[in-house]
Amino acid sequence: MYRLNRFLRQLPAQVLLLAFTLIWSYPFIWIISSSFKSQSEMFLGGINIIPKEPTLDNFARAWDLANFYQYFFNSVIVTASVVLLVLVITSMAGYALGRGSMPGKKLIMTMLVVSMFLPKGFTILPLFELIVGLGFNNTLMGVILAESGPSKIVSILLFVGYFASLPKEMEESATIDGAGYFRMFFSIMLPLSKPILGTVTIFSFIGAWNAFFVPLTFTLSKPSLRTLGVGMYNFFGTNSVDWTGLAAGAVMSVVPIIIVFLFLQRYFIEGLAGSIKG
Repeated sequence: MYRLNRFLRQLPAQVLLLAFTLIWSYPFIWIISSSFKSQSEMFLGGINIIPKEPTLDNFARAWDLANFYQYFFNSVIVTASVVLLVLVITSMAGYALGRGSMPGKKLIMTMLVVSMFLPKGFTILPLFELIVGLGFNNTLMGVILAESGPSKIVSILLFVGYFASLPKEMEESATIDGAGYFRMFFSIMLPLSKPILGTVTIFSFIGAWNAFFVPLTFTLSKPSLRTLGVGMYNFFGTNSVDWTGLAAGAVMSVVPIIIVFLFLQRYFIEGLAGSIKG
């Protein structure tokens, strides 16, 4: 009887949350459904989700005619490189700020937090000049450096919070055993930070995979080097838009994100909980 009364009390809230969930998820479901429809059925079929005559032509057209195979390959290279660079840079910076006793650490932390509020368009000009000066404009290396360099403050702060929460006895024991600063970091501290590594990997992967402004800016003269985020605009013609091809391209581009998130979701939740606790 107690469980029944508890269920009845929670029923209105659960129904309301279920309704909001359906409303929120319907556009995503509709995009997936539209990727299997013909152009006419997409426009004339209303809100119907189940395709009357499912077809895979949209995926074939997106993959071949819209050069998705090339953009997909570019996205894999850029995203993997960006994730690796971000993990190395932010983890080392987070360890130095979270465990170190460097002079001016509070000032550095304050500057990092303040820089979070700078709009990306405000920094794109000096960043562009820097990439051009290095000779990496219109190259994948330029996209990788431009995407992995700025605006990773949140990742650094996550590492700072996590490393600061670890007990000092671990470092003292490692020092007694003869471990140096870098060995202590790579052999002890970094393996313990798997939750934060998973969280930063997800954030960096999503940001680099869906990037549009930076890849567009640094590949203006070489469209073949563009990533999926920029390549989606191939479906927008002068007088028409290939909506079903666009839907198929969106589905193909979001699948890797879902796979990575499902694979790292446990570390993602643990990482956020650990950083907040720290």
